[in-house]
This record gives sequence, C-alpha cells and structure tokens, in this order.
Amino acid sequence: MTDNPEGPHGPHGPHGPDNPGGSGGNAGSDGSAGPGGTADSGGSAGLAYTEHRQLYIGGAFTDPAGAETIEVVSPHTERPIGRVPAAAREDVDRAVRAARESFDSGVWAGLPLAERIETVARIRDAFAARSEEIADLVSAQNGSPRTSGLLVQALAAMMVWDSALKIAADFPHEERRAGALGPLLVRREPVGVVAAVVPWNVPQFTAAAKLAPALLAGCSAVLKVSPETPLDAYLLARIVDEAGLPPGVLSILPADREVSEYLVGHPGVDKVSFTGSVAAGKRVMEVASRHLTRVTLELGGKSAAVILPDADLDAAVAGITPFAWMINGQACVAQTRVLAPRSRYDEIAERFTAAAEALTVGDPLDPATEVGPLVAERQRRRSLDYIALGRREGATVLAGGGCPAAMPTGWYVEPTLFGDVDNAMRIAREEIFGPVVCLLPYEDEAEAVRIADDSDYGLSGSVWTADTEHGIDIARRVRTGTYSVNTFSLDMLGPFGGYKNSGIGREFGPEGYAEYLEQKMIHLPAEG
Repeated sequence: MTDNPEGPHGPHGPHGPDNPGGSGGNAGSDGSAGPGGTADSGGSAGLAYTEHRQLYIGGAFTDPAGAETIEVVSPHTERPIGRVPAAAREDVDRAVRAARESFDSGVWAGLPLAERIETVARIRDAFAARSEEIADLVSAQNGSPRTSGLLVQALAAMMVWDSALKIAADFPHEERRAGALGPLLVRREPVGVVAAVVPWNVPQFTAAAKLAPALLAGCSAVLKVSPETPLDAYLLARIVDEAGLPPGVLSILPADREVSEYLVGHPGVDKVSFTGSVAAGKRVMEVASRHLTRVTLELGGKSAAVILPDADLDAAVAGITPFAWMINGQACVAQTRVLAPRSRYDEIAERFTAAAEALTVGDPLDPATEVGPLVAERQRRRSLDYIALGRREGATVLAGGGCPAAMPTGWYVEPTLFGDVDNAMRIAREEIFGPVVCLLPYEDEAEAVRIADDSDYGLSGSVWTADTEHGIDIARRVRTGTYSVNTFSLDMLGPFGGYKNSGIGREFGPEGYAEYLEQKMIHLPAEG
C-alpha cells in the first residue's frame, strides 16, 4: 500500500537495483557510507551522495532481511542522491515483535511519566540542535524550498515534540469521579503497539505528530517512512538512539506499498496512525479492520480561503499566497480555493495574478526560492494534466500554466492560478497536490459559505474580513476541522484533523494525545 496511490500525500517512489553512483567515506554505526545528504555552497548540484546499508529495528541498526533497495532522486537535478534498504515483510515482523515485547514487558510503558518525559525531551533538544541539517535533507529529497522548509520541515516538527511534552505533563491520566452507583476511578493507559505511516511532503512534522504522543503515552512504535524521503529518517533514528529509548520501543522502516500494507494489517499492531490520501486511508481502514485495529487518519483537503467584501486586500493576498502554494502546492492544508466577491473579483484577480507571477521558482536549496520542484515526475505530470483539464473545463489561466522555461531539468511546474472557476469543475473539487490554485467568484456571503462547504473534504480554511467577530461567525458555519480568521495557522496545542473525507480522529492537543490512550473504568466500593 503506497502512502498515496493517486498522488497527494506521498506515492511511493523509485526503488530497486543498486545505484551506480559512487559513495565514499567510512561506514557509520548504521552501515552508512558517504558524508551525508546535506548540500554545500553549490546548492542541490553540490549534494553529497549518501548510502545506508542497515535498518533501525528495535533500537539497533541491523542488516535488512532482503537485498532490495530504494534509490532517492533529487527532484531538482533528477540525479540519485542516496540509497537505503527497502524493508521486507520479515523486517516488519522483527520490528513489530520487538515493539510487542518492549510494550508487554513494561520497559517503557511501565516507567513513571516523568522519566518518559525526560527521554523525549532529549529527543526534542537533539532535534532542535540539528534543525538546519534536517531542513536541508528534506528539501533535497522532496523539493520543498529550504527557506520556508526550515520552519515547515524542521522547526515546526520541533514544536510538535515540545507541545506534546507540555500536554503529557498536564494530562489527567487518572481521575476519580462520582458515578451513578458509586465512586469511579478513570484511567488512561497506552494503547499498545503503534504503526505510524508518514508521507513525503512533511516527513518529520508528521512523524513527530505520531511519535511524540505515542512515546509519551507509553506506546512502542514502528515508523514507516516514504520511499521519497528516507534519508532524514536515518537522522531521526540516530537522534532517538542517542536519547536512550529502551530496546524495542522504536523501529524505523522505509518500505514500499506491499510491505506498508503488511505492517498496517499486522496482528501485533494495536493502532495505526496514517497520513495520506483518501484512497489510501480507505485501504488502511479496510486492512486494519480485520483485527479491529484502531486507526487515526489525516487525509486530503481542498481548503477555501474566503475573502469578504470588507477585507483589506493587501493583507489578504499577502496572507493567503504563501499558504496557497506552500510546499510547492503539496500540502493537505493548502488554501487552494480562493473565494472572491464578484463586487471586487477583478481587483482580487489582478492582485493574485501579480502575486503568483512574483513567486521565485528554482533550486529548493537556493535561499531565494519560494517554489521548488515537485517530488517526482509523476507529480509533475499529474499537475500538468489537471492544468489541461482546467482549460478544457472553461477556466482561465491567469498565471503560469506550464513548466518554467528557465528550469529545463527538474520536475518543475509554474505557480498556476485559474480564474473564472466554478465549484463544480474537477480542478475545484479534486486535490491536485501541485502548485495550482483556483479563484472562484461568489455573489453574497451565503453563497460563499455554501461554496466553501461544498466539498468532499473538510480539513482547513480561512476567512479574511475587517470584522474579526464576523469572521468567527463564518468559521463556525464552515464544516472543517481547522479554520483561521485573518491569518493562517496550525497550533500544536489544539486539535488538528478533518471532517468528511479529510480523516478520522485528531492530532495535536490533548485530543491528539488521547488517541494513543485506552480508557479504563474502575468501580470502587462506596465510601463510608
């Protein structure tokens, strides 16, 4: 099972025969060769080739069961930048067995919460110290711009670890309450062995969203990383290894579709936490249901940014633009539908066209770049196919619409803005997961809310208005899991997740932490 067989959130990438590219240096503790995956002053062209020869299973770097490998290719140069082992079913069995044994023995779950917090805090601190290296590695693999990537790919992940530490320390793991038949003791206990499956667009952010609460709750975990972005996972493995997690508590496996599905359906797994597409999420539910395995699903989005007639257009355009084309359009929360009142439509269209055309496209490791390449050729083809579809549907290309002539190499698509879009068009309804944004006109506020809500998705959204209280009223009316008024934000101390096809369950906040806990009721004898 790929992270996303249809495109968004992480379809699996190339894997197979050994890469003829050279590697140098001495083998590391993980069997690695080469100096690492970060860039020198030459940008992506100066990337060092990195090869890892072992898997991190049960708290130790160990030889894989099979010989299959995953080749990592730069989306900017289209050249290999690394290679890692592809986990086999036997490796999944070893990882789940190690997690099961560590959980059942209580070596981690049985520790006082304060000790788990101390260990996870070391992970957070080490992550913060290596944030620059992490940002470079992720950008090199998935093409996200390094400048914004430092925040989105590294610092935001560190904030997830930090927020989870605060939430776990304050969480009511045990409480007494008055029952109808007598006093009760309500306990929250770790759910058990967690399979965490993460995509390529924000690999460390989504890994932290699952591992931080799972580990703090006392769970053991197997992290399945995307074949597009396995190199930064090795850095995470070193970080958690140095932090001193007990043996067996965590394994990290790069794997393809078949092996991913084997993990999700493994009888030794108690919970699956998955980030990916709707199609893959449905498959996760189907496979996990065979053992009644609990699931949390964070899936796709087609979020609407509603500009009300009284909005400050300078602030609205400046606030929406970075989050319409964020991570090159490869973000589930991206504001890819912009709703404009007809009374100001031409003015808004002109401003967004100028904003799209002003975005700097280029090498993701160049500090000037705002939009980089898509993660793979198939993602570029997908975006170009949707652009052609939008033209056939009758929408008008206001900006972009093709591949940048200045970037003949790399999987680049111009930041594209469609005008005159009707919400019934496929480009307005389907998650493209590329740098394609739709501008939709509306007559009045009621229609704006109706259009925003007329979607199979319900993950994110925003409203832009001179009246904040009125904006809050709009937020209450749109059925979506996360909403922003005159800004765009994702706060890790609150619940994040989707309505409708955007998912099941929540991440972040006390609500997300509780997803990794079982609820137990203990009846006590009447007092006195």
